[in-house]
Order: sequence, then C-alpha cells, then structure tokens
Amino acid sequence: MDRMQKEELVASLNSVFGSANLVIVTRPSGLTVAESTDLRRRMRASGASFKVTKNRLTRLALQGTKFDHLSELFAGPTAIAYSDDPVAAAKVAVEYADDNEKLEIIGGGLFENSVDIAEIKTLAKLPSLEALRSKIVGMLNTPATRVAGVVQAPAGQLARVVSARAAQNEAA
Repeated sequence: MDRMQKEELVASLNSVFGSANLVIVTRPSGLTVAESTDLRRRMRASGASFKVTKNRLTRLALQGTKFDHLSELFAGPTAIAYSDDPVAAAKVAVEYADDNEKLEIIGGGLFENSVDIAEIKTLAKLPSLEALRSKIVGMLNTPATRVAGVVQAPAGQLARVVSARAAQNEAA
C-alpha cells in the first residue's frame, strides 16, 4: 500500500468515525472469506458496516473524532462494525459472535462514550430505531382511531333511533 492509498484510507476512516454513532471493535481471528462475506452481508442488511482495519492507520483516523478514546483497543488483528443507528451494528455483531467463536467483541464506543462487552450485548437486545419509530406511529394512530370511533358512535346511535321510530310509525 503506497502513501497515497494510506492517506485515502485514513481520510475514509476519519469520515466513518465522524458520522457513525456506534463503533464496535472486534477481533476476527480465523474468519474465512465466506464467513467474513456473510458477516458483511448481514451488517449491510441491517444498515451497518464491517471493515477489517490496519491498527496504525485506524489510530491516525481516530484522532480528533468522538471515538478517539478507542485507540488503545487497536492491537492485534482488528475489525470494526459501525452504524448510524445505535443498535444495528451491535445486534448483528453480538448475534454473529454468539454463533461463531472466531469473532470476538473487544469493546466500542456509543456517541462519545466507551462501552464494554456487557453494554454492547445490552444494546443488542434493544429494538432497532425503525421498530421504535413504528411503535411510536402506532401509539399516535391509536388515539386518532378511538376519537374517530367516539365521534361516529353518537351519529350511529341517532340513526338507529330514527330508524326504530320510523319503523314504529309504519307499524301503527
């Protein structure tokens, strides 16, 4: 890798660290190409990304970002999982690490804070941002549906009373 490629990689990683809300540092020891491709595919499907990194270049890219405190985690073979959604990368990484012992979660950062393995597993149990949004929309729609039902009920009752009265008049 020549100097220009290294500079581009550092700039690319720096923009990732600048825009991501969650970064998880992992140790992918012994992952095959097929396993790594499967993990990347799962990450992409959930709106996250997975990237094998060069430690020295990653430490350079971390400087001046909100994840600067993660520098000490980059020793040995490392890879990062990252996402804008604070839950997406955690869900996939934890699920994959549970199924495959070749991927070890070392730690990470959520917004400006460090998170350990237990906190990452807790994040993985939370519903995704999309699931939360749909629950909120459902909660907002429920009262509107009830209001419409309450408003329509008196009109329906009035119509039934008028219909019953008309039936009585015809019978008489």
